[in-house]
Amino acid sequence: MTLTTSFERPLVVTKRMVDYPNDSHTLERYRATGGYEGARKALGMTRDELVELVKESGLLGRGGAAFSAGMKWSLLAPARPAYLIVNGDESEPGTFKDRQLIERDPHQIIEGTIIAAWANEVNHAFIYIRGEYAKPARRLQAAIDEAYAAGILGDDVLGTGYRLDITVHLGAGAYICGEETALINSLEGRRGEPRLKPPYFPAAIGLYGQPTIVNNIETVSNLPHILVNGVDWYKGLGHPEDTGTFMISLSGHVNRPGNYELPHGITWRQLFEEVGGGIRNGNELKMWIPGGASAPWFTPEEHLDLEITKGAAAGAGSMLGSGAVIVMDETTCVVRAAERVVRFFAHESCGECTPCREGTSWLEMILRRIEAGQGRPIDADLLLDVSDNINIGLTFPPRQTTICPLGPSATSPIMSIMNYYKDEVLQHIELGRCPFS
Repeated sequence: MTLTTSFERPLVVTKRMVDYPNDSHTLERYRATGGYEGARKALGMTRDELVELVKESGLLGRGGAAFSAGMKWSLLAPARPAYLIVNGDESEPGTFKDRQLIERDPHQIIEGTIIAAWANEVNHAFIYIRGEYAKPARRLQAAIDEAYAAGILGDDVLGTGYRLDITVHLGAGAYICGEETALINSLEGRRGEPRLKPPYFPAAIGLYGQPTIVNNIETVSNLPHILVNGVDWYKGLGHPEDTGTFMISLSGHVNRPGNYELPHGITWRQLFEEVGGGIRNGNELKMWIPGGASAPWFTPEEHLDLEITKGAAAGAGSMLGSGAVIVMDETTCVVRAAERVVRFFAHESCGECTPCREGTSWLEMILRRIEAGQGRPIDADLLLDVSDNINIGLTFPPRQTTICPLGPSATSPIMSIMNYYKDEVLQHIELGRCPFS
C-alpha cells in the first residue's frame, strides 16, 4: 500500500500481512511481478563484478550490525567449499520484519540467496529460521520445493549449469543463535554458544571449518531489486549516507503498529506521528527503544527530530539495530520496562561467559526488588556498579567483557533509565512503588 504523508515523496509501506495478495508466497505470483530476473542478471556476472556492485549500492546488513554487505563478501577466504547462511533467527524483542518476509514473500528470499551464493561461489546455502516460526518455515520450504521443480534450484539453476542447493533449518528458540558464530555452532549440532573472534571469523573459518558468509533475511531480500533496477535507483530511495529502504517493526504505544518499509532520513517525529498515527489515547510520548532491546533508549526532549540514519543514531549514543522500535508513553514505569528487557537477556544468556551469566541475573534481581517495592537506597548505585562490570565504562557501543554482545547489551536499559530517569528510579525506591501508579 502507499501511505501519502508530508514527506517529499509518498512512502511505500509494507504494513501487516493482510496487505499482501493471498498468493504472494507462490512462484506464479512472484514470476508475474518480475521474479528471478535479478538472479538471471547476476548469473551473467563474475564474483568480482557482483561484489563491487553491492559495495557501490551501499547496502548495509539489516540484521543489526549494519556492516557493508559487499565488504563482508569481499572478506571471504579463498578456500573452498564455501557456505552461505541466511539468518532468519529473528529473536530480538520487538522485531518481526523477517517473519513477514519469510511468510509472505519467500521467493524473494530464495532469489536473494541465489545472488549471494553465486557471488560467493557457494553450492550449498542454509536458511536458519527461528524455531517458533513454524508457518513461515513451511511456507519457505514449499517455495523452495516449487523452485526445485521449476529448475530454479538444483543442478542447473535457471539453465546456467550452476548448482545450488538450499536447506531450511529451524533453530530451537535460542536468542543467542542470532549471533553468527553461535548460529554456526547450532547448525553443526553443537550448543548454541558463540565462538572466539579471532580465529573464528566466519568469512575465514565458519560452517564445518570452511569460509562462510552470514547474511540477514532482509539483507538478501534487497539484492534482486538492486540487480534489476540498478545502483543509482537504489541509492535514490534513501539517504545519502544510508541507501535504500529499510523495514521498521513499530510496536508499543502507537495507534498504528506494524511493519513499515521506509526511506532512511525521515525523523522520529515523522515516524510516530505520520506513520504510526500518533501516541495511543492522546498520551504524551515518554521514551522509545530505537533499534531492538540491546539499543540505548531515546527521549523526545533530545531525539524526536533526529534523522533515522545509522550515523545519527550512533552520534546520539544508540543504534538502529534490527529495526525494532518500541514506543512507550507517559504511563510507562521505567523500572518495570527496564526489568522486562533485562529479564529477557538474563533468560537468554547461554552461560558461557561469567560477566553475562552472573551479571544479567544480578541486574534482573535488583530491578525486581525495586519493582516489588523492596528497593534499598543503595540499589540505584548497585545497578550501575554491576553494569560497569559487564560493560566497563558504561559506553555504547559497549566494551566487550564477553565473547558476544549479549551481556553488555543488557546494560543498555540500565544506562538509559539512570541517564534520563534517575529521579523516577529513586522515587520508586523511596515510595516502594511506581511514583506514577
